[in-house]
Amino acid sequence: MLLISSALVLGFLHGLGADHLMAIAALSIGASGDTPAVQRTRALGIAIRFAAGHALLLAIGAGSLVALGWSLPLFVERGGEVLGGVLLIVLGVFGCWGVVAGRVYGHSHRHGQEPAAHWHLHIGRQDHHPAAAAHSHLPTILGAAFAISSLRALTMLAPFGGSLAASPLSTLLLLIAVFGVGILLSMSLFGVALARVMSAAVAARLGQAATLVLASGSIVLGGYWVIGA
Repeated sequence: MLLISSALVLGFLHGLGADHLMAIAALSIGASGDTPAVQRTRALGIAIRFAAGHALLLAIGAGSLVALGWSLPLFVERGGEVLGGVLLIVLGVFGCWGVVAGRVYGHSHRHGQEPAAHWHLHIGRQDHHPAAAAHSHLPTILGAAFAISSLRALTMLAPFGGSLAASPLSTLLLLIAVFGVGILLSMSLFGVALARVMSAAVAARLGQAATLVLASGSIVLGGYWVIGA
């Protein structure tokens, strides 16, 4: 139980990595909806799908490599870091472009018989106002892409100190799976917190400013991963 608990905690902490959380936040700036509740649901959904892609690739990839007795070369880890940085930059540039080009806009309207109008933030062309937010596999795919840089370390059992290499294969696979569950938990909790912040920003008519701040932060952190990580 101690090993399983440790794996869960280590996975939880891994999910709180700055690059992972920034990617989730950058993806969430594209959230749109007709009510704050929809805003919160979408932001949380993005975090969960990102976490699922990340945890699945780590658990399945590392589990398969450990079962086969293979290891990945160092350049794969560095390549994954660069890929993550480039993706953060792309997400940030897209967000900044949305603000500058007027694709991030706000407006107010009433819902049904509600007495007061609500102000909302949307991404896209104003003459093609979205009727509903479409589900996307992009968060899941990006979550898996961000897991590449951690795949080698997990395969070598680095998060567990590397002293478990002689343990039974079933134990190693269990620990890796629990590690993935920890990632899913932490990223999902971050999604809950982010959903509340995004909803509050929209309600305060600060949606465009929040979008610009998140996009700029994504570019800066992405540049750091590409150049100095």
